[in-house]
Amino acid sequence: MATSTLTRTRFPSALLVAFGLAVGFGVAQGTGVRALGGIVLAACGLGATALWVRRRGWAVAVGLGLLYLVAFALAHVLALGVGLNDWLSVALVTIVASGVTFGVADRGETQISAR
Repeated sequence: MATSTLTRTRFPSALLVAFGLAVGFGVAQGTGVRALGGIVLAACGLGATALWVRRRGWAVAVGLGLLYLVAFALAHVLALGVGLNDWLSVALVTIVASGVTFGVADRGETQISAR
């Protein structure tokens, strides 16, 4: 599905954030190849960024992009530094990052497009 189609259908960018963080981790852990997980993380981040720029502009896209990267790093801190279970760490940051993304970039899309 092309990005223009995703923009027209109001595909929630929060799903890309959740997919990138959770599935990226799962791919890295399942295959043992961290670079593969990084590819999933990067692809979803780029897709979400394209949606954010088209829908909300560069300022919001940069902010949400930073949130995405901080969530990725924080999952490592929670797992390695604090000692939480790996999947619990990923789940916590995924819930927060995708929730904030939904609130900032996706919520209210139908009201905006109806105007």
